[in-house]
Amino acid sequence: MAATAQDTEATPKLWGGRFTGKVDPLMEKFNASLPLDKRMWAEDIKGSQAYAKALAKADILTQDEANTIVVGLDKVASEWTAGEFVVKPGDEDIHTANERRLTELVGAVGGKLHTGRSRNDQVATDTRLWLYAQLLEIRASLQELIAVATNRAEAEADVLMPGFTHLQQAQTVRWGHWLMSHAAGWQRDDMRVRDLLPRVATLPLGSGALAGNPFLVDRQFLAQELGMIGGVCPNSMDAVSDRDFVAESLFFASLHLVHLSRWAEDLIIYSSGLFGFVQCSDAYATGSSLMPQKKNPDALELIRGKAGKLQGNLAGVLAVLKGTPTTYNKDFQECWELMFDSVDALHDCIRIATGVLSTIKIKPERMMKGLSADMLATDLAEYLVRKGVPFRETHHISGAAVKMAEDRGIPLNTLTVADLQSIHPLFEDDVVMVWDYSASADARDTEGGASKRSLLQQIEKMRTYLKAEQAAAAAQ
Repeated sequence: MAATAQDTEATPKLWGGRFTGKVDPLMEKFNASLPLDKRMWAEDIKGSQAYAKALAKADILTQDEANTIVVGLDKVASEWTAGEFVVKPGDEDIHTANERRLTELVGAVGGKLHTGRSRNDQVATDTRLWLYAQLLEIRASLQELIAVATNRAEAEADVLMPGFTHLQQAQTVRWGHWLMSHAAGWQRDDMRVRDLLPRVATLPLGSGALAGNPFLVDRQFLAQELGMIGGVCPNSMDAVSDRDFVAESLFFASLHLVHLSRWAEDLIIYSSGLFGFVQCSDAYATGSSLMPQKKNPDALELIRGKAGKLQGNLAGVLAVLKGTPTTYNKDFQECWELMFDSVDALHDCIRIATGVLSTIKIKPERMMKGLSADMLATDLAEYLVRKGVPFRETHHISGAAVKMAEDRGIPLNTLTVADLQSIHPLFEDDVVMVWDYSASADARDTEGGASKRSLLQQIEKMRTYLKAEQAAAAAQ
């Protein structure tokens, strides 16, 4: 986005007053963060404009000086937007680069902007502003994914499929019930990021290097100006050293990718030739360079792979933070690459998952073939429960019926009433009603169960949740 042309004149260091020796060129490169933190140029400018207004409010700047700085920063922003910003040697970070260019544009008054401010509270503010904006976008995408799952669950509510435990056929469920099982996890992720947002959008600006601001800038004004819904950080030392919000955000990203990875794993299995329950769209699959018949679910596999990488990023951030003494330390700079990578991956994975789920084709007839009579063994036990036999007994009785069918090499549902009566006398002619897969699912009619009524109830609840959350976000 930004131009990287170099100018021969180096930018003076913001910290250079007591240093007389030259910095090792390798150290210049080792110390510089601009290649990473230039992504936050807009947040850095936004924070600086608010700070200029706060300095004017505290009578440190005149109103004209503050206006000059704000307008000058608008010009700097225009250069970044147009890709015309010229990076110069010595622009070690986004703060230095923007202030240097501001001073070139407006003159000496630009040097007043940093009054009472440290890069310690400045970088924390930039990072919080950037991450908050990203999380809002991510949350909108996540809610779109949930909505796609919910809509498909309703449209395909009558489709039956086997449910699995230990990856073995267990009981009859609905395809829509499977969809809503994953939507439920994504909903928890949405709640998690909702609760996280105020802790990200908490204002460190006005904390100075660590001890606070000596010019009595109004931090509440700054919080309102910058849209910091969490208010101000309550302690200046903590404000410049707190990176919990980064770790929490990466935990949210990591856990959501765990949920997406499990969903992707299901679909990878379901799309295999042995199952054939679903077929991925060509838009999200690739072929083999050797085997013409292959259609590989690469999008799903990459989601699964990136889940592991994001867990590594979270572990990396925690490892960076764990040994740092109070307050600010340059170690924190190492969190950015991990944060940016996780946020980018999260954006991509959610959008890709939405595309996969929107376009995947289901094969109901193959799902029905995946159902087997032995999956109704529990229903057979429950038949006797309804006749007053204790479940612990009916469990053994049904197991005996399963063994009888296995010994004869026939499906469970081909045992005759006489066969079943030889195991227990309370089996009657109506036992044949047990061998109905749809009835089996509909028997699970409790709240959250696999019945169609319950499924439609889950869908309605999810839509109510999404509508309420979107209304609350719009109001804020």
